[in-house]
Amino acid sequence: MEWSLGAGLESRSVVVTGAGGGIGAAVTEALVASGAHVTAVDVSAESLQSALGHLDSDMVKLFTGDLRDHESHSAIIGAAQESAPLYGLVNCAAVLRRRGDVRDVTEDDWDFQHDINLKAAFFLCRRAAETMREAGTQGRIITFSSQGWWTGGFGGSVAYAATKGGVVSMTRGLARTYGPAGITINSVAPGQARTDMLLTDLDQAVLERMIEQTPLARIAEPSEVAGVVLFLLSDHASFITGSTLNVSGGLLMY
Repeated sequence: MEWSLGAGLESRSVVVTGAGGGIGAAVTEALVASGAHVTAVDVSAESLQSALGHLDSDMVKLFTGDLRDHESHSAIIGAAQESAPLYGLVNCAAVLRRRGDVRDVTEDDWDFQHDINLKAAFFLCRRAAETMREAGTQGRIITFSSQGWWTGGFGGSVAYAATKGGVVSMTRGLARTYGPAGITINSVAPGQARTDMLLTDLDQAVLERMIEQTPLARIAEPSEVAGVVLFLLSDHASFITGSTLNVSGGLLMY
């Protein structure tokens, strides 16, 4: 086995959703550094260009689309397979609407977050896994949960936390379903990371309390989360499936 973090990823084709955001962009950069071909997906063409426009266009394909349109999933995977057979999916795409009082959560708030964070995640992961199984590819799928799946969420994020609990259960179910085909499916559960999603509309006092409760006494940089994703995509994680990796700086320990 090659003893580099991205072992086995050279010339592989990987889809990264939410690639215009902090963690998705960091994952894309890590994959390119490992020699992978990335189809970088985001709802915002401007965010994609701003975050990833400096990367080699031979290695990164920018794809603008709304994952709530399930018909787009086949197009995303088709675009990825122009480079090589689909090997990996990293589903970073998610949305968060904070509400200071749970009584302020509307049905639209609930549906918007569940449609993207959980519903679209299921159908995209299933499409990717079926593509791998049909091709006989022993690929990798990485979903994104959150420490909210365990805590119930901080800072007005109850509905968001509910979606992330669903992601954990979904990941386990898909791992059992596609394990016999050699496809591993795992989830990453970050704590506080320096992203727009965390910091937008978050009360500074709440953030400071979370940092105080974190043994490492800081929030993560997106690159620190990307390294965990790269490991799960690599040959080194070939016997890990159905897991939820805690990347919280010790905020939670389980």
